[in-house]
Amino acid sequence: MAAWKQLVIAIVLLAAAAFAWVRYYPGAPDILAGWGIEADWARAATSGSDEAGGQAAGQAARRPATVVTAPVTAATINDKLSAIGTGRANASVSIKPYSSGRLTELLVEPGARVARGDVLARLDSDGEEIAVDRARIALEDAQARVTRVTALRSSNAASTVQVTEAQLAVDNARLALRDAELALDRRAIVAPIAGIVGILPVEVGNYVTAETQIAMVDDRSSIIVDFWVPERYAGLIAVGEPLTATSIARPSDLLEGVVSAVDNRLDEQSRTLLVRARIANEDDTLRAGMSFQVSMRFPGDSYPSVNPLAIQWGSDGAFVWTVRAGLGTRVPVRIVQRNTENVLVAGSLAVGDQVVTEGIHLVREGAELLIAGAEPAGDGGPAAPATRRSGS
Repeated sequence: MAAWKQLVIAIVLLAAAAFAWVRYYPGAPDILAGWGIEADWARAATSGSDEAGGQAAGQAARRPATVVTAPVTAATINDKLSAIGTGRANASVSIKPYSSGRLTELLVEPGARVARGDVLARLDSDGEEIAVDRARIALEDAQARVTRVTALRSSNAASTVQVTEAQLAVDNARLALRDAELALDRRAIVAPIAGIVGILPVEVGNYVTAETQIAMVDDRSSIIVDFWVPERYAGLIAVGEPLTATSIARPSDLLEGVVSAVDNRLDEQSRTLLVRARIANEDDTLRAGMSFQVSMRFPGDSYPSVNPLAIQWGSDGAFVWTVRAGLGTRVPVRIVQRNTENVLVAGSLAVGDQVVTEGIHLVREGAELLIAGAEPAGDGGPAAPATRRSGS
């Protein structure tokens, strides 16, 4: 490119830069006047620009920032307990014989309902029957001897000591008979409780000992459910409190029960408390070993609930912006519980307060705010909240 062309382009650029400087720099006319150059046109253009800019800035300063708010609501926590528990029979007894022997009879079938005292099985008892007969004969002999000694005593042919010894022999013989009869009775295995017999693990002819389980009898008139609860509920649960439960296998059946026992201490490892509940089983549909979902209701604790978008963080912790009397107010809060749709907080908030969820970057302490969707006030002041507000 020719040198004269480059010079022309440079002069044009310098002129444009000079014009822009004079036009838009507020102090340009004064600077030119200091150099001895009068530029009334520049002063007029700059003054007009400043006035327009000042008017626009004033209008912008007077216009409240528009924000989106959501109302503060109330929410309750710690009002419901849900736990998994394991059920067992109201009473369950593993029946074993008192002594060893050959099993000669099984008088019940698996699943049979028995009453207390019913005979379930018998062991061979020939030796015990002989012992009973021997003890009975010995007792009869001792009683006959007492009769003879008493007759001799009436004629002074026997001493008082002999009469006493004969009576003592009768007492010992009577005790020996009772002992033999007890041993014979214990060859019959009876049910100590009323209930349902489980599957029998033995057969007739088996040799059993005092450690052999003959049968398992469950009293299923009610089901006992043991479950563990967090320590924050320790002071709320008492014996007799109602509860509901559902079987994991049959979730559609709602069962009602009561707390029957509460442990006196918490587990140090898990910080949980053992609680025992009783559930009626009149139709015998529940079984020992079932798992249950147990639920209990409590008064709970109420806290203000805000939209998660309203929570902000500063150097002193969490806070929210509220709109009160059309002005932004910073309210410090303490987060109690975070949920998917809301956050429970503790702070100077009341139900119905409006917290800012969108446009938070526009909010300052004491700044006038306009709520999106609100009806403007008739006197031109800050907008009055509308009955419908948008939030997120």
